[in-house]
Amino acid sequence: MTRTAEDLAKAYFATGAVEELPSGHFIHGAFVPGSTGDMLESDDPGLARAFASFSAGNADDIAQAVESAEKGLAVWRDTPPAKRCQILNRAAALIRERGEYLAFVETLDSGKTLVEARGDVQSCARFFEYYAGAADKLEGSSIPLGPGLTSWTEREPVGITAHIIPWNYPTSTFARGIAPALAAGCAVVAKPAETTPFTALILAQWLHEAGVPAGVLNVVTGLGQDAGAPLVRHPSIAHVTFTGSVTTGVGVMQAAAPNVTRLTLELGGKSPLVALADCDLDRAVDGALWAIFSNAGQICSAGSRLVVERSIHDELLEKLIAKARALKLGHGLTTADVGAINSGLHLGRIAGHVDAARARGCRIVTGGQATLDPETGAGWFFEPTIIDDVAATDPAIQEEIFGPVLAVQVVDNEEEAIAIANATEYGLVAGIYTRDVGKALRLARSIDAGQVTVNDYWAGGIEVPFGGNRKSGFGREKGLEGIDAYTRTKAITIRH
Repeated sequence: MTRTAEDLAKAYFATGAVEELPSGHFIHGAFVPGSTGDMLESDDPGLARAFASFSAGNADDIAQAVESAEKGLAVWRDTPPAKRCQILNRAAALIRERGEYLAFVETLDSGKTLVEARGDVQSCARFFEYYAGAADKLEGSSIPLGPGLTSWTEREPVGITAHIIPWNYPTSTFARGIAPALAAGCAVVAKPAETTPFTALILAQWLHEAGVPAGVLNVVTGLGQDAGAPLVRHPSIAHVTFTGSVTTGVGVMQAAAPNVTRLTLELGGKSPLVALADCDLDRAVDGALWAIFSNAGQICSAGSRLVVERSIHDELLEKLIAKARALKLGHGLTTADVGAINSGLHLGRIAGHVDAARARGCRIVTGGQATLDPETGAGWFFEPTIIDDVAATDPAIQEEIFGPVLAVQVVDNEEEAIAIANATEYGLVAGIYTRDVGKALRLARSIDAGQVTVNDYWAGGIEVPFGGNRKSGFGREKGLEGIDAYTRTKAITIRH
């Protein structure tokens, strides 16, 4: 009988150990030790202490993984699409069957709550199901050139793809890029974040068990500068999918440029949630609450700016503050509402942003401090924080804090809301709360963002394309558009 995540958590809290964690890199269908034998520690953010170690990869490990991927590509690109479909569906079934263990590891490694991790596991399985269904539908088209000429297009895999996986959603982001790459017939080398290495390794093994041939999916763990950088620079990589900060994304672009490597970049965000005067106030409050405090605000698409019309500002903010103060912080493997910050380093960054805002005279109406788990007195936590009536040029508005910190901006009308919503360098997501469909459509078309939702900030899902504009990056993941990055079009013409 499969143990629940709660059972696994009890064993972990009793012993401090985790059973069956993978060891080494996953290369050519097996776990192998790193080339140097050097190891890094992975921390439990809820307790602020290490719970396991993993291999510190380098350029030699990357070279081995890419060589394996070249062999895997020769097999996988010629595997019938219907067979790829069957294997990916089998992988999805395995993920669902064993999902409690994956959710437990995700929670332990990232710091998020178990409820959130279970949702990520279900999304992971759904990604593989969704793109399994696309594998045998990558059709070309015929081109009418007239008598004596037959011309058509075919879609073929781009080759070996590199995936740099972020620490905030290590399980679902792994699947978001790798599922369409595998469906298209590509081979993969993935590098998970150094603070969350384990779910990528586990998933690689499960996918191999489901039938993905050796070499088709490889995972190398380690630091970004030691393993991620040589992966991006490798001349055999045909496409890089990167999720992370703007600064690192710029570095990825520069590193990939000499090889003219294709890119999908999903970078930062400072997304507005616009609450107009005619909105359903309670729905807007709940939307704003979870738009910023889900995963302790460590989401690129978090609704980190609340743009609210003045006439409802006081009532909305009063309700929102009350709900924010009622949120229970704690270890993700307990019944907490909000989990830990992923690392001590990142906790310091969040605290630095808020301290600077306080020093500038910004009005912090709730929260504003780093704290500890009230039950254990340990861990990396930050109070759910709201900063009210912030000027449009203030760094709390312009800079991505990537934590549970909401900045409120007050406007007097719809036109001002649009201008304020667009007044940052980012363009990832926007949410709109209004009962007026006409207003909703005007704002949705006027706000510069890759994805806009109305009356439900997290509406949409795996079927809906996702990606940003401006400094939020380029390219689209999810939906049928998500597979485009992993295919290229070949035109064939015959005179007869």
